[in-house]
Amino acid sequence: MKEKFPWKDMLVLGGALAAAIAGVAAIQAVSGRIDGVASMVFVLAAFFVSMYTEGYLWGVAASVIGMLAVNFAFRSPYFAFNFTLPENLFSGAVMLVVSIMTSTLTTRVKKQEQLRMESETEKMRANLLRAVSHDLRTPLTSIYGACSTVIENYDSLGREQKLKLLGEVCEDAQWLNRMVENLLSVTRIDSEKVSVKKTPTVLEELIDTVLVKFKKTHPGVNINVELPDDFIVIPMDSMLIRQVLTNLLENAVLHAEGMTKLTLRVFTLGNRAVFEVADNGCGIPKERLRTLFTGTLPSESGADSGKHGMGIGLSVCAAIIKAHGGEIKAESKPGEGTTIRFWLETEEIETEETEDEQ
Repeated sequence: MKEKFPWKDMLVLGGALAAAIAGVAAIQAVSGRIDGVASMVFVLAAFFVSMYTEGYLWGVAASVIGMLAVNFAFRSPYFAFNFTLPENLFSGAVMLVVSIMTSTLTTRVKKQEQLRMESETEKMRANLLRAVSHDLRTPLTSIYGACSTVIENYDSLGREQKLKLLGEVCEDAQWLNRMVENLLSVTRIDSEKVSVKKTPTVLEELIDTVLVKFKKTHPGVNINVELPDDFIVIPMDSMLIRQVLTNLLENAVLHAEGMTKLTLRVFTLGNRAVFEVADNGCGIPKERLRTLFTGTLPSESGADSGKHGMGIGLSVCAAIIKAHGGEIKAESKPGEGTTIRFWLETEEIETEETEDEQ
């Protein structure tokens, strides 16, 4: 695979050196003297280049070019190279040492950050696998048990009993289908080759689509919807954000025991659109909130701790929101309910009048 030319590093090098030359020239014009100042300014330029470029080459190049620039333009004899003076050699050596040390430190920091991110990714995948093994076992067992019962006792079971068992099979199959969608989303986001493709999406259209899909699976659940009056457009992958909202609403239905009110609220805060899904159900224990979006199951969870776990769905939500550059948080008090909130950047829309004026 062909390597891309490092345009960014070249721009940093050129910009830093140009700023250094302009700065020294300005100081010389104001004060009339630049003894010792020119070297310090170019040392700072070499430090800056080493900090914000990859590898050692660009920092060393900045040091060499800076040393030659100081020697040629800002030291006597002006506009001529003179390498016999000790201060010229000393300033060049200092710039080289600074650039090499800075490049070494930044390279180490970047490697450590890369290792940390890889470690977090592996940890997330391990947590997701553990959550999947937990969440899939119970519905699969339920499907197998219901189907076996119908097959083995087909003649002795009444019509209502058969419909009840088959209804449970259908419900668990639908949940497994959503689980697969979540897993595919995680794979899509974790892939290094695939990035989230954002397209301008109208807020009202997004919410309408989510509600229509939700009503098909939960026709008996009423949702209080609160939207801003303004016309809001948000850059997003609408399919993924629809999945986030659907996951949050379904988690409230499945896990907020005693819930009598479910609210979907959206409001703007500066250039952000804030989404809230709130219920007045049983709430979430404080210790569970800490790992709510990681996919980690509580230590006391077992295979029969609940029919459908919510860890993987919320970890997928967190991954999707993070990929969009947003943030997701949860607030809950046991016995009072839970609010899950996330935000996305909005997009400014130019009106036709503004375009006509231009």
